[in-house]
Amino acid sequence: MARSQNQVLTERLASGLPVAYRWVPGSVECCGVAIMAGSRDEALSEWGLAHFVEHTIFKGTGKRKSYHVINRMETVGGELNAYTTKEETFVYATAPAYNTARAVELIADLVINSTFPAAELDKEREVVADEISSYLDAPDAAVCDDYEDLIFKDSQLGHNILGTRRSVARLTGEDCRRWVSRHYHAGRMAFFYTGPVSFYRVMALAHRYLESIPAGDSGSDRIAPRPVEAFDLSKSIHSHQAHTVMGNRLDNLSIREYDPLGLMNNILGGPGMNSRLNVSLRERRGLVYTVDSSVSRYSDCVLWTVYFGCDDEHTELCRHLVSEAVEQMAAEPMSDRSLAMAKRQFLGQLTLSRAGVENSALALGRCTLRGEPFRSPDVLAADIRSVSAADLRNIASRLITTPLSSLTFR
Repeated sequence: MARSQNQVLTERLASGLPVAYRWVPGSVECCGVAIMAGSRDEALSEWGLAHFVEHTIFKGTGKRKSYHVINRMETVGGELNAYTTKEETFVYATAPAYNTARAVELIADLVINSTFPAAELDKEREVVADEISSYLDAPDAAVCDDYEDLIFKDSQLGHNILGTRRSVARLTGEDCRRWVSRHYHAGRMAFFYTGPVSFYRVMALAHRYLESIPAGDSGSDRIAPRPVEAFDLSKSIHSHQAHTVMGNRLDNLSIREYDPLGLMNNILGGPGMNSRLNVSLRERRGLVYTVDSSVSRYSDCVLWTVYFGCDDEHTELCRHLVSEAVEQMAAEPMSDRSLAMAKRQFLGQLTLSRAGVENSALALGRCTLRGEPFRSPDVLAADIRSVSAADLRNIASRLITTPLSSLTFR
């Protein structure tokens, strides 16, 4: 059963927890839980809590000390990992195939039975504080954080995932346990597996170890960020280089428009050296060392941004060239040949990004958590190929309906 990588099987446990399974042949497997809980769900007094819980969930359970947690997967050559975004937390393991029982049991123990011992939390607070300091010391990261504070003004999407040194210093084990109780339940979670083990075996392990995850509804008190006026700001940090973020927010984007946005982003500022912005700002004029664009997708809006670093005297020219590139995309349809080449490049990059079992599994978990279909490589390729030149012009036009907002650290 399910001996096709294009097929995803899903089933729900009695608690309502969705289990998503994708068979992939080979010697590696990845499984974990995705939780609809991120920095966006924090109260003002809880800034940094989602990320802090992600760090400290490994620090001991009712039957394991921290040492035993971190060695459980490593002793078989596997890895236990986690990360936090503004809207989600992932806890997962990647391992040589057929260590599934070990991985599922450990992940279940962490999300159900973590104790958050005070002594371990005190040590981890220093680790997170150092992480915060490293961000503050990196102007290219700091300008992006400040930009999001502005573009999502008065919204919980704005504040930094890490919190502040002061906010993290206040967090306690009771705060962590309360966060888990509030968010780590079946209505806000999904379990995912990708690898060669059979669906029946994975479901048997899910029933055995995950059935005790408490039931709960999927309701959310998230409020869509309010519109903000376009801004053009700068901040003096006495840096030898100016760091600029430009972009815009799109609300109420339909599913049909995500593929044109992704393709447009790749054409303008994707990882290829032949992206239009890299050619314009670096290859042709030598103005920047790096320029790239990105899309951040949230449950009720999308943020598109461009980052570049340059000598301060070149900032205005670079800003003009970025705006010009988006305007050109909105005004001039791509030729059939150029569009076909752009699609081939984008699909190749997507293939490479999903080639590993881990990336594929995380994508499966994210889709399951959001209630979206997981698109197989064949379906994804067909959808990208269906994007038209008019679709690209339309999404670019939406990005410049209002002026691009800009923030520069100089």
